[in-house]
Amino acid sequence: MNSNRLFFIDAVRAFAILMMLQGHFIDTLLNPIYRDETNLAYQIWSYFRGITAPTFFTISGLVFLYLLLRAKDKGNDYSRIKKGLYRGLLLILIGYALRINVFGWFSGEFHSYVFVIDVLQCIGLSLIILIGCYVLFRKHVRILSLLLLILGCLSFLYEPLYRSLDLSHIPKLFANYMTKANGSIFTILPWFGFTAFGGFLATVFFSHVHRNRFRLITVVCFFIFGSLFIEYSSWFLMRLYYWTDIEVFKSSAYYNYLFTHFGNVLVLFGVFYAAEPFLKGSLIGKIGQKTLSIYVIHFMIIYGSFTGIGLKHFFSKSLTPTEAIFGAVSFMIIVCLISFYYVKTNAFIYKNVRRLIKTIRH
Repeated sequence: MNSNRLFFIDAVRAFAILMMLQGHFIDTLLNPIYRDETNLAYQIWSYFRGITAPTFFTISGLVFLYLLLRAKDKGNDYSRIKKGLYRGLLLILIGYALRINVFGWFSGEFHSYVFVIDVLQCIGLSLIILIGCYVLFRKHVRILSLLLLILGCLSFLYEPLYRSLDLSHIPKLFANYMTKANGSIFTILPWFGFTAFGGFLATVFFSHVHRNRFRLITVVCFFIFGSLFIEYSSWFLMRLYYWTDIEVFKSSAYYNYLFTHFGNVLVLFGVFYAAEPFLKGSLIGKIGQKTLSIYVIHFMIIYGSFTGIGLKHFFSKSLTPTEAIFGAVSFMIIVCLISFYYVKTNAFIYKNVRRLIKTIRH
């Protein structure tokens, strides 16, 4: 049903990818002496950088499960499940591939850096787990919805328990998905929690998007619940601790970045969903359809995937704020232009990887 397409999703993804571009550029190249936590401009930049990854994970869960539920409604979810599993595995593969230094390998240098887990691997694995949950409860959407809500809460709540896991006895290939001790940027927990919450939101949209005034009610709910998570989630966790004397509530309240980040994501969703009538066919929506292409291109340019030569190797931690700002804006424009005119869509990446796999098979 085209009338039920969620156009705001592409706008949210576009916003997140653009924030990621400027965030990675500035974080990698800005001289540390300019990182002033008391500076308002730096605080604003740090805020938007902090909600970029949570937005990506949440919107990934929302869009994937929403499309899966729509496919089920049409009696064609098997192909969507198959496509989702393939895409999840492909994201994991691309995540590893982006850390390969081919020139280094030719010279005999092999580093465990290639096993570091980043956002693509975690999103890929999160989608596979989401598919597993869907397969188990595909006939009971309400139970699936409740399960995802519970998984999201537990992933966030128990973060203090697995924050410092000692997995030195497990091969790095697997341990890196659960610990940052070996350099991983992201771990499947707690980040799957955002994907689970996104899946929960997908069940809500799927069940109610056709109703009158759904947009108005949902926007209001996004702002209300987002604000409550931001302002009162720590207070609520402490109340739970006082009532139950369960230590994990206290530990979570004292380091409560996950629930507050999710609150920020909800507020962001509210802004874009309210503006959805103005976003249909817009440039920002088109950018949101190319997030994988943009991610791959930006990673190669900044970090030097495959070649070992990127902006980081020439300008690491050396730019002034003015240079970093103008550089970040130019970087965003260049990467988007490359994505639009040379790597037409995300399908370009998937198609060429499929072609490579078929070549290897033969």
